[in-house]
Amino acid sequence: MQHVLLIDFGSTYTKITIVDLEREEILGTAQAGTTIGSNIMEGLNKALAQIPEPEGGWRFVRKLACSSAAGGLKMIASGLVKELTAEAARRAALGAGARILQVFSYELTAQDLEKIVAAQPDILLLAGGTDGGNKEILLKNAERLCDLPMSLPIVVAGNKAASPQAAEILKRRHALVVIADNVMPELNVLDVDSARQAIRDLFLSNIIQAKGLDKAEEFVERVLMPTPAAVLSAAELLAQGFDEEEGLGELLIVDVGGATTDVHSIAVGDPCKPGVMLKGLPEPYAKRTVEGDLGMRYSAEALVEASGRRLKQYLGWSSEEVNLQLEVCKREPWWVPKNEREIQFDTGLGRMAVELAVKRHVGTLEVVYTPFGATYVQYGKDLTQLPVIIGTGGVLLHHSQPEEILRGALFDSAEPTILKPQQSDFYLDQEYILAAMGLLREIAPLKALRMLKKYLLKL
Repeated sequence: MQHVLLIDFGSTYTKITIVDLEREEILGTAQAGTTIGSNIMEGLNKALAQIPEPEGGWRFVRKLACSSAAGGLKMIASGLVKELTAEAARRAALGAGARILQVFSYELTAQDLEKIVAAQPDILLLAGGTDGGNKEILLKNAERLCDLPMSLPIVVAGNKAASPQAAEILKRRHALVVIADNVMPELNVLDVDSARQAIRDLFLSNIIQAKGLDKAEEFVERVLMPTPAAVLSAAELLAQGFDEEEGLGELLIVDVGGATTDVHSIAVGDPCKPGVMLKGLPEPYAKRTVEGDLGMRYSAEALVEASGRRLKQYLGWSSEEVNLQLEVCKREPWWVPKNEREIQFDTGLGRMAVELAVKRHVGTLEVVYTPFGATYVQYGKDLTQLPVIIGTGGVLLHHSQPEEILRGALFDSAEPTILKPQQSDFYLDQEYILAAMGLLREIAPLKALRMLKKYLLKL
């Protein structure tokens, strides 16, 4: 038998999946608390102990891992114009599986440096200027970053004429400085692949050790990537297919967590209707957004605030009733609903998290009046025709009616300019295997694809 161990060292739980590669079957899944504070192997061994061993014990031919432990890959991005190179840097970092702590634009100030010190990022991505464009800001910001009281790994991905000089400046203070291709070589043209790879390489070579994950590498073959990058990789595989095995086509993944709600879309997103003009930065085919104020427990108060009246309308509750139940979430992050009313509240929270996260992820239409009459302008992705929505995360996996929560991702006629999917099939990641299959894709993409199609539950 070809046993493969796939591990996700999460911030809260270490999750494992054991697969039989020959039979393309999951032999077991388990989870235990992540023990990053002591020895990362303690939590891993507790999870392994939950799955009965075969006679003769496990004989793993491969052992691969991803991680979001110790806060995941935390990054700060800096660029020139907020809507252009700073946004391009943000997208590059998100695509690499990072959690964005802050995005700065224009020239860095003393206050910005204080925020960087307070945030303690793992990596800083410095961009600015198109190729042949502004050099001054990139070089000035490199000088300012030398005033930081600590050394940071830095990826320079700005104007190619200034990047080498900026890197030399940064090396006066920072030990790890890597040059990547400009994230915006021309106006409104994105090129984030090189920056993503540089971020991933730094994560593998340095951040793993800094977070105590190097102890796991004595047992695990290697920690390959941040967990969100593994999920995005699985999403791409499932959408596109591999060799002769077809995928499901364009899709959306909504991951509702305790602190954040992540949304991944694998779709072109061009206008579906004639006469609509596309404006703004081009959208990546594989797009990831993270909403730090839309979590079920740690961010519950922010989620209730962001939902406004919608949560009360959905539940049919008063403000006092909502606030009373919210206090339970704030006091007990591990709270699990025990009665019908608590389940109703949890359903409402999940529904709002999905509604708002997908609303922020998809594109919008805007009416523009011209001398020839009104026309529509699209910003972001049009996902109205998207055929597949996949749900994952605790509230969905442990709910008796997960589709009720996932319907929050669908188009709302009351908000006709928000380009959400209109009619989609719902699937559930019932075995929590998306990250595991993203890892498996690295060594056996065809088998990973078949297992995704086999184990995702169509609702």
